Amino acid sequence: MSKPHLRVLALWSLGRVLARSGALTAGSACLAPWLQCQDNPVRPRWREVCYAAPAKRGKARHAVVVATGVAPRWAGVLSLWQGTQLARAREATTLGDRVTVLGIRVGYRGCAIPIAWTVLTAQVEKAWRPAGLRLLQQGSGAVPPTWRGSVRAERGW
Repeated sequence: MSKPHLRVLALWSLGRVLARSGALTAGSACLAPWLQCQDNPVRPRWREVCYAAPAKRGKARHAVVVATGVAPRWAGVLSLWQGTQLARAREATTLGDRVTVLGIRVGYRGCAIPIAWTVLTAQVEKAWRPAGLRLLQQGSGAVPPTWRGSVRAERGW
């Protein structure tokens, strides 16, 4: 990932923690005073990170490949972890009848930290299973085998 991508994603994560919410608006409103700017410029930067490369502004446009960042995200979360118990959540979020986002999150101090996710076309029969298995395989081996954990799952998982 490029340094600008890393910076924006780090700020996005910080904004989510400060806001105790995954909403872009809440995160940008909490982070704007830290950056000494209005929250309006922060929100579009976050949103643009998720766009495909041709839809981004600027000359050096790159798409973010989520799968390549799963291992570093696990390592980052676990490096600061206290204890050996871990709560994971598997979720499915739909945007009307257009898309479904499958995600794996780690519960930490009242927040859910996103580790891996994928976006699927909604209402495609049996599309969740192979995509969900890929998400689980991306994180296999990341958590030490001596740790104990729980997994919460939503519909379809």
